[in-house]
Amino acid sequence: MNETQHTTASSAASRPAQRPAGARLTAVKVKALKVPGRYGDGHGLYLVVEPSGARRWVLRVVVRGKRCDLGLGSASVVSLADAREEAGTLRKIARRGGDPFAERRRERQTVPTFKDAATQVHATHASTFRNRKHRAQWLQSLTNDVFPVLGDRPVDGIVSADVLKVLTPIWTTKPETARRLKQRIKLVLEWATAAGHRPADLANPVDGIVRALPRHKGEKAHHPALPYAQVPAFVETIREANANEVTKLAFEFLILTAARTSEVIGARWDELDRDAKTWTIPKDRIKAGREHRVPLSPRCLTLLDRAEALADGGPFVFSGHRPEKPLSSMVFLMLLRRLERDDIVVHGFRSSFRDWAAERTHFPRAVCEAALAHVIKDRTEAAYFRSDLFEQRRSLMDTWARYATTTPAKVLPLQA
Repeated sequence: MNETQHTTASSAASRPAQRPAGARLTAVKVKALKVPGRYGDGHGLYLVVEPSGARRWVLRVVVRGKRCDLGLGSASVVSLADAREEAGTLRKIARRGGDPFAERRRERQTVPTFKDAATQVHATHASTFRNRKHRAQWLQSLTNDVFPVLGDRPVDGIVSADVLKVLTPIWTTKPETARRLKQRIKLVLEWATAAGHRPADLANPVDGIVRALPRHKGEKAHHPALPYAQVPAFVETIREANANEVTKLAFEFLILTAARTSEVIGARWDELDRDAKTWTIPKDRIKAGREHRVPLSPRCLTLLDRAEALADGGPFVFSGHRPEKPLSSMVFLMLLRRLERDDIVVHGFRSSFRDWAAERTHFPRAVCEAALAHVIKDRTEAAYFRSDLFEQRRSLMDTWARYATTTPAKVLPLQA
C-alpha cells in the first residue's frame, strides 16, 4: 500500500477510531487487538487492523493545509514506542510548514558520497562543456584537490568547515584553480539539494566561504604581454627565426587574428572561406561557447596560401609532423624559448592587440571586445545586442595587420 493514503483507502481505515476517551494504547493492547478497525493513540497516531489481520501504524497529519495519512510501518516490526517517536518527529516537520513525506523519502534514499554526486553532475552536464579537454579537466580538478578531502563524505553531511579545508591550502597559491573548485563544489551540492539528498532548508556550505579565506595580495596577475609598439619587430623576428615554417606561419596568423592558441592550431580548411575572407570558428572550440567569425586581412590570406602550399592533404591548416594531426599546443611556447623571450606568453598578444586598439584607434569598445570573442557580461545589454559587428571588425583587423606587419622604423600612428 502506498505511503500516502486518504482515510477512505480501506474499509478498516474509514471506521471511527475505537479508543475510549482519555485512553491510550499500550504494548499489551496492541498485541491483543484483533478486530478490524482504527485504534487511536492520540495526536493523530492510529493502529489500523485490516480484515486480513495485518496491523499497521498510520499518522494522520495536516501537510500544508491538506489532511493526509502517513504510514509508519507494520506493527509487527515497529513498536508502539517507536511509532510514537516517529509520529512526533513528523508532526514537528508538518507544523514548521515542511513536507514529512519528502523527508521520509529522503531518509529512505541512499545518500551519495560527494564523489558519486560529482560524477553524476559531470555526466549530466557532459553536453554543455566546450570540448573534450574541458570535460576531462572539470572532473580531474576535483579528483586532484577535492576528492581526497570530501570524496567519501555523504553530501548531506558536508559543512563549511569541510569546504574551507579544501580551499585554504590553494586559495593564495593557486587562486584561479581555487575559484573554479569553489564553483564546482557549489554546483555539486546544489544538485544534491535539488535531487533530495540534502534538506531543502540546509544552506549551501560554499555560500559566504570567501569571508573565511585569506585575501589575495595585490591585484589579479595578468598574462605577460609584449607592448604593442614592439609587435612589428617581433613579427619580423618570427619570420627570420630558425624554426619550422608552419610554426612561424601559425604564430604570425595567431597575432594578426588575435586568436587563442587552441583556436589557431585547431583551425581546419573547411572553416575557411577565402572568397569571403572569413574564418568561422565553431562554438565547440570557442571559450564563450558560440560560433565566432574572424575577418581575414590580406596578410592572413597570404599566410594561408603558403600554408596550403606546405600542406599534405590533411584537414588542419597548420599540420604537425603528420597531416592528420595539428601542431602541438607547445610549439609557440618552444619558439618563444628558442628566441629567449621568457618575459612574455603567447596569450599575451591578445592583450597587445587590445591595448593597441584602445590607444591607437577610435574603434568603439564593443568592436574591440567582439574581435576577441568576449561575451557581454551585462545580461540586459547582451539581450538587446545581437550583432557581431563584423564589418567594423574587418576594418579593425585590417588596420591591425597593417600595423603589426609594417617595418618597425616606418610604423606610424593609425586611427580608425
